[in-house]
Amino acid sequence: MSREALTSVKTVPVLLPLALPAPYDYLVPEGTELHPGDFVVVPLGPALRLGVVWHESSGRAVDPAKLRAVESHFDDVPPLPEISLRFCDWVANYTLTPPGMVLRMMMSASKAFEAPAIRFGVRAGGPEPERMTPARARVLEAAASGMIFRKSELAEMAGVSGGVIDGLVSTGTLLQEVLPDPWEAPFDLTGENVQLSDLQSGAAKELCANTDDGFIVTLLDGVTGSGKTEVYFEAIAQTLKAGGQALVLMPEIALTGQFIARCERRFGAKPAEWHSGMTSNMRGRVWRAVANGQAKFVVGARSALFLPFPDLRLIVVDEEHDQGYKQEDRVTYQARDMAVLRGNLGQCPVVLSSATPSIESIVNVQAGRYRHIKLESRYAQATLPDIETVDMRKSPPERGRWLAPPLVKAVEETLEDGQQALLFLNRRGYAPLTLCRSCGYRFECPNCSAWLVEHRFRRRLECHHCGTFIPVPEECPQCGAEDSLTPCGPGVERIDEEIAERFPDARRIILSSDQLTGIEELRRTLREIEAGEADIIIGTQLVAKGHHFPGLALVGVVDGDLGLTQADPRAAERTFQLLSQVTGRAGREAVKGKGLIQTYMPDHPVIQALVQGDRDAFLAREIEARRDAEMPPFGRLASILISSSLRDRAETFARDVARAAPPANKIEVLGPAEAPLAIIRGRYRYRLLVKAAREADLQNYIRLWLQNAPKPRADLRLVVDIDPYSFL
Repeated sequence: MSREALTSVKTVPVLLPLALPAPYDYLVPEGTELHPGDFVVVPLGPALRLGVVWHESSGRAVDPAKLRAVESHFDDVPPLPEISLRFCDWVANYTLTPPGMVLRMMMSASKAFEAPAIRFGVRAGGPEPERMTPARARVLEAAASGMIFRKSELAEMAGVSGGVIDGLVSTGTLLQEVLPDPWEAPFDLTGENVQLSDLQSGAAKELCANTDDGFIVTLLDGVTGSGKTEVYFEAIAQTLKAGGQALVLMPEIALTGQFIARCERRFGAKPAEWHSGMTSNMRGRVWRAVANGQAKFVVGARSALFLPFPDLRLIVVDEEHDQGYKQEDRVTYQARDMAVLRGNLGQCPVVLSSATPSIESIVNVQAGRYRHIKLESRYAQATLPDIETVDMRKSPPERGRWLAPPLVKAVEETLEDGQQALLFLNRRGYAPLTLCRSCGYRFECPNCSAWLVEHRFRRRLECHHCGTFIPVPEECPQCGAEDSLTPCGPGVERIDEEIAERFPDARRIILSSDQLTGIEELRRTLREIEAGEADIIIGTQLVAKGHHFPGLALVGVVDGDLGLTQADPRAAERTFQLLSQVTGRAGREAVKGKGLIQTYMPDHPVIQALVQGDRDAFLAREIEARRDAEMPPFGRLASILISSSLRDRAETFARDVARAAPPANKIEVLGPAEAPLAIIRGRYRYRLLVKAAREADLQNYIRLWLQNAPKPRADLRLVVDIDPYSFL
């Protein structure tokens, strides 16, 4: 190739969704026009890869004669918006993650790169079948509105199998028609069916005024049951009227079903959903609809933040305090904080909504960085529940039981009144530990430094960290004694067993992630509870996440001390939030609510704050303690976790990395120390904790440190977590 030809060569940087630090340069085929954000297929080694034309060069000078050419590009797939490219760079820089891994999250819908298939649904419209059965009658009753339903949706509504639906299609009773996507239906933005209280109306006007100001973060702080959702619905309606896109993030996909129903009642149509429970085909359709600007209103889990919104004008983070917004694998990020970053980049308002706001958000309000709107009373005639403690030292449960007499009596009275009771214990399974009474042997996971949890319904002992399980043995594996194994401590299954003995006629439901097979079963269970088809609900933290159970009168916390013993700087805050949220499920409508907390520490500040309803005093104490200790949000933390299949190798490498830490003012490196969970999945874990003043450039410090530190080899792994939420 001549020198003239070399200088006329056109190249583009292409970022690939791999753990690569920067884009690679590729030749542009003659006659092809490529722009930042375009999706292209390029060669990498012996394979072809899908990548994105990047907006910044690779920064490497490469002889054009050594470059390879772009193979093809996608004309029919919307490109990533320029703001998505910038957001990718910002997230990668903040989290110290290769930008290709952030891009991978933005390209997580593989079906988006295929032509969307036509979907068919069914609607009533044909003649009645010659043979009418009760199942068929239920289907026709469910389909009487004339709407087009997915087959699975109609089958679930009618409580029948898919075969009944297919049979009615074959008889011509149900007609097959093209199924429209939810976002194709127009939204009712008139607000004629909206009835807000005076308090809600004032909050909505203030919030809508805030969202007119470009980028601004507003903390919508309202007690449980105060109607925060209806308030931010007004801001969403304002955004949709202006033609922009709105995103609502939820911490738990189980919440989306109930929330979607509320959206449909308010707006007359469903928003688009985005979460891991969706099929790959639907994820592809939603991704395209968002990128095309067709999906104006999206409700999703934390990953929805990385959808390619071209015109995002409002972000709502519901239950902003929830630790479910923290992702801890691959790209470690806090979705609430990244939502604020995305809002800043796109100059769009962000609403953080919670009944128990995070200390970070409260401090930002106090510093004037966030605006603050408060709803201090419940909607309509509902009142906040009365919270009392059951001092387990004075009123212990009977031997072999876990519910103290005052709580048992409260459940009995609740059932006599025809109301629902909820028993909360944040511990899955039947018992957290199984041991042998003869020799003291304890069942421990062979791959983790954790006990095996008994799951009696499944008849096995299971590790909640790696998933290893064994059948419950009939004899002790160490001493061979028969009938000597005994469960220690309660899980929700054991509470269910006790309730079944005490209240045999009560309808019981266990609400725990390991009791439900999928998102649809979980949503169906929540609908049953909401409809009053259960008398007693026994649940883990899943029940504390914003659910609305109209008939729930009593919440009993089986172990209020469980979260207070953790070696975690956020332990008190998290326990307060969790217990506030779960007791806040009671009395949300006309029913008067009550909460009983079983505790051995009734004088603990967290318990006292709950009983006295004095959240502000608790927060003031916690904020002052954080300030004195220079802990977040008054200081910064980063975790460096090193692991290996060999203990000595992990410890030696961790010490070598620690020695490479450069000295710096206002930055302290602690460790290495063995992690509290020293072994997970057969890997030994050592942790370094970096503590820095708020004004310190933590990312650049760690970046420089790791550039000069030894590089992990063999099976060594090094993971950086900026702003860690887990210290296990």
